[in-house]
Amino acid sequence: MAQRSRRRIVIAGASGLVGSALAERLETTGDEVVRLVRRPVRAQGEARWDPAAGILDPAVVSGADAVVSLAGAPISRLPWTPAYKKVVLQSRLDVTQTVVDGIRAAASPPGVFVSASAVGYYGDRGDEDLTEQSERGSGFLSAVVTAWEQAAAPASEVTRVAFVRTGLVVGQGGAMTPLRLLARAGLAGPIGSGRQWWPWISLRDEVAAIDHIIGSGLAGPVNFAGPTPATAGEFVRSLATALHRPYGFPAPAFALRLALQSAADELLLGSQRMLPSALLNDGFRFADATAGDAIASLAQGLRVNVP
Repeated sequence: MAQRSRRRIVIAGASGLVGSALAERLETTGDEVVRLVRRPVRAQGEARWDPAAGILDPAVVSGADAVVSLAGAPISRLPWTPAYKKVVLQSRLDVTQTVVDGIRAAASPPGVFVSASAVGYYGDRGDEDLTEQSERGSGFLSAVVTAWEQAAAPASEVTRVAFVRTGLVVGQGGAMTPLRLLARAGLAGPIGSGRQWWPWISLRDEVAAIDHIIGSGLAGPVNFAGPTPATAGEFVRSLATALHRPYGFPAPAFALRLALQSAADELLLGSQRMLPSALLNDGFRFADATAGDAIASLAQGLRVNVP
């Protein structure tokens, strides 16, 4: 098999859960990774930028094979005060607008712009099958994601743009951290009814799918979720089983709403049966077919972020 030519990939958000795993995968396979950092440059392969001030040297992204933007304030930080909701939105708009401006000003635009997005676009949709053609939903996260994607869209004037609408990433960190702590403490059980759909994807499939998009022709929204949908009850039960802990300690919806207010409905109680139609139709093969597979690998401490 012919060796793939070395690519140059610029990543915003390379220090996060997905960004660091993606950078490692790309470097392992021989690609050059340029990490955008907000502090002074300390190592080769870093480039300084300031998204809050809209500063990014277009030369950094010029000629790149891809620019991947994964930065934004975490939605898992609670509570969602009015002030923090503004931070969640503005952080994504600042990052995206700065990257887009750099791409549009580049002497040689990158081959593709992969912009992070989220399942929150669809809102609470019950048992409805959600594909990339499904309409947007309602709620705070739906509004954030809509504005986020709209901020990225102008880059399509000069390059291919893909929005990766990601579900719960099963990896060492992120939203999995509190779930694992609860399970280890023997407090895993039904969250609300447990019948709501939780779109999930393993970390290794998340980064492999981003890599797939870079080398494919996919554009527009792309759902990032495992091929076998799981309910919240199935997901948490799999986690408890993998950690050899009991399942049955309930977290009633009223208690979650009392503690977390609107975040409870959007993060835990909402239902989104999201299907990865675009990826499957484009020939992408998932390493983890079920949530149980992804959770078992995580619980065993296996490395899931490299090929």
